[in-house]
Amino acid sequence: MRPGRGLTCLALACCTGLGAAVGRTQAAPDLDPVDQQRLIHLVRQDCGSCHGLRLNGGLGPALTPQALAGKPPAYLEQAILHGLPGTAMPGWRGMLAPDEAAWIAARLLKGFPEE
Repeated sequence: MRPGRGLTCLALACCTGLGAAVGRTQAAPDLDPVDQQRLIHLVRQDCGSCHGLRLNGGLGPALTPQALAGKPPAYLEQAILHGLPGTAMPGWRGMLAPDEAAWIAARLLKGFPEE
């Protein structure tokens, strides 16, 4: 990812309406342990194919707490669900519910668990 690309993506998200939820905060939902394991596997395998299997970056940027520092959880949730315009990041709305995206965003900010 080129320097400044994150700011460009954030600006695009705000202009396209994805930033509407950025100002709000919400706690990650409590999910059933089976659902948590399914999401951990999905992130490690599907997201990891672009972001690196250890989420340290690859085709897509790193998804470590250090790399995501300062990004609001709601921004990450919207990026997960709707993708990021002008990038290879697809939206996962067809596969993930909003509460699942919220759980993933919260876990990414804390440090994503291993499988």
